[in-house]
Amino acid sequence: MQQVISVQELFTGEHWISEAVIVIENGKVTDIKKEGYDHKNAMPLIIPALIDLQIYGADEKLLSEFPTADTIQKIYNYCLASGTAYFQPTLATQSWEIIYKCIDAVRDYKASGGKGCIGLHIEGPWINSLKKGAHATEYIHQPTLKEVQDLLDYGKAFISMITLAPEIVDESIIHLLEMNGIVVSAGHSNATYEQATHAFNNDISVATHLFNAMSALQHRAPGMVGAIFNHNKVACSLVADGFHVDFNAIKIAKKIMGDRLFCITDAVTATRSGIYQHQMAGDKYESSGILSGSSLTQLKSVNNLVTKVGIDLGEAVRMCSLYPARVMKHAEIKGMITVNENADLLCLTADRRLINLITY
Repeated sequence: MQQVISVQELFTGEHWISEAVIVIENGKVTDIKKEGYDHKNAMPLIIPALIDLQIYGADEKLLSEFPTADTIQKIYNYCLASGTAYFQPTLATQSWEIIYKCIDAVRDYKASGGKGCIGLHIEGPWINSLKKGAHATEYIHQPTLKEVQDLLDYGKAFISMITLAPEIVDESIIHLLEMNGIVVSAGHSNATYEQATHAFNNDISVATHLFNAMSALQHRAPGMVGAIFNHNKVACSLVADGFHVDFNAIKIAKKIMGDRLFCITDAVTATRSGIYQHQMAGDKYESSGILSGSSLTQLKSVNNLVTKVGIDLGEAVRMCSLYPARVMKHAEIKGMITVNENADLLCLTADRRLINLITY
């Protein structure tokens, strides 16, 4: 079945086209053209659907507390309602029992035809306790080769990313994870500048939530932040809510990093049981008085980047679509609107409010 959409302003992820026509057949974009533009029925604005590589739960269902396919479906519904087509359900440092149940949840979700889920993002337990943030101390540890191999044997097809501290984990293990198709991200780390740079020069190509839970940039000890800034390839996520990172710090980081900087929501949900009891505190979440997650959506991230940081709309969209897609290197997730690729389109009003999300 063919669908034809006229749009006043189209951002493809590469460039802007005014008064464009998008043709979709069988879930793929088959043409982008100017001919046949319908002014009366045109959408005001279309951008690529957004991508979130770190979201922990939704609708009072935290994945680590309710590790089921139904929880992942609730996360997907939350994402869809705010313009995000692809996501990584994430769990913070937990017991192996819970980690394996979360793998099962992703497996069940995909087996039932669930959409949008890239794979599981396991954040911890192989992190540095000095930079644990709100993570549970009792489960933080240095991995053994056996536990890593057991994890891979059980669920490597359903794990897409692992955040770890490179100074805690042996290089051979990091290499093993990468060789098995898992994106390794450096985070919750107290690595020195030298340790972090060494990791980035080898198997680690991305870092988790810039500035948060990592060794800071100081003039005599540049730390992981300095290593990220000074590297020419490593990408890094960032939480653009103004609480995790001041908007002026985002502006500085963007000037230094350019297209290596991308956004995650780091969104959690209200939870009254388990080891992570997130409670709303203003427009953010706290656990035991510690900042523990955001209430962001990726569309809110886009708008914050534009209105609070001063980044132009096209680049703000890339930070929430194209750049995370590049990190994951998924064959079918491009973060762009391109002929012969999936039709993942976010339709917005002229002032960037959601009209609807088209995804297949």
